[in-house]
Amino acid sequence: MTYQPKSDFLRVMIERGYVADCTDFEALDNTLLSGAVTAYIGYDATAASLHVGHLLNVMMLRWFQKTGNRPITLMGGGTTKVGDPSFRSDERPLLDDAAIQANIDGMQQVFARYLNYGDDAALMLNNAEWLDDLNYLTFLRDIGRHFSVNRMLSFESVKSRLDREQSLSFLEFNYMILQAYDFLELNRRYGCQLQMGGSDQWGNIVNGIDLTRRVDDTVIWGLTSPLLTTSDGRKMGKSAGGAVWLNGEMLSPYEFWQFWRNTTDADVGRFLKLYTELPVEECERLGNLQGSEINDAKIRLANEVTTLLHGADAAASAEATAREVFEQGGAGGDLEVATLPAAALDGGLSVAQMLVQTGITSSGKEAKRLISEGGLRLNNEAVTDPQLIVDAALIGEGLKVSVGKKKHRMVQIG
Repeated sequence: MTYQPKSDFLRVMIERGYVADCTDFEALDNTLLSGAVTAYIGYDATAASLHVGHLLNVMMLRWFQKTGNRPITLMGGGTTKVGDPSFRSDERPLLDDAAIQANIDGMQQVFARYLNYGDDAALMLNNAEWLDDLNYLTFLRDIGRHFSVNRMLSFESVKSRLDREQSLSFLEFNYMILQAYDFLELNRRYGCQLQMGGSDQWGNIVNGIDLTRRVDDTVIWGLTSPLLTTSDGRKMGKSAGGAVWLNGEMLSPYEFWQFWRNTTDADVGRFLKLYTELPVEECERLGNLQGSEINDAKIRLANEVTTLLHGADAAASAEATAREVFEQGGAGGDLEVATLPAAALDGGLSVAQMLVQTGITSSGKEAKRLISEGGLRLNNEAVTDPQLIVDAALIGEGLKVSVGKKKHRMVQIG
């Protein structure tokens, strides 16, 4: 990044690694210098929680507010009914209004940890407010006429789907028009001048900028973040167990802490800059540690990120549990609990069956392979027989199940 920003927000964005591209760095920078700016990021309500893949953009909104500006979290109560086709191979499942609202309720819990809402603070809006009651013919005439189908087909998010000869429904094709219309409405209603998002949203963002210029003769901007992968090529936010959710009810604070503690050495410095508020110099110092000292940096990363989301007490408790589990061989008070019905123990239950019934493994075949490869321990004792019988006496007040060195569960009788 060669641009040298003057505004606090762009300086933070560039020096910490948040920026992939901007429609006009200099014009945006000058506008930020002239007073508080309003910006938004949109989130479709496709799940009951945000996940780690969303966290980079949430941190951008947090820094936006910390540098004196007004962020908008736009919930896609309307656009979720259509579904974003960007870089997908198939159409998203359609959700009803109740499911969409339940997902929005879950996502709002996360935003409240990172942003200050209220008078003259961050805004939480829902695009169903203006999309649900659109008149179709009026919308086509006033908005649709500004969109070239030729240009829409050229966007990579659409083109890649068509090049693979995968179906793109007319419903999905409308998504980019609705997102562009969101930007126009937010500019009209709230003076919003900036849309931010991942670099996969570049085409949708540019559409909104172009539409607002054509309809209202107003100049607005777009800023995108890079789509992150870890140093070993994995998509950021994914773990062996699936998505790393930000709601504590869907992923325990301990497991969230462990995700960050298990960061690859090469990613530590970069993740400290993106996901914590530590000074850049400290992030670089920690990221440059070598040997066993890099583990201290990983613990610092896990503590800082967990504190932002779940609070300092949850971070301290997770670290204490990890130390007990890994260093002292104990059970650990924060381990995720898997409940086994008492009736499941009637007639005898093999350890392989227990692993499947508690969801620790997805199949009996996986369980047997795990055991044969020496990857299972019960209460820190290695298990070699997949037919070992698990009974109430063995479980007692809680049976610690360890899969490899990093995955641990507490099995209890429910």
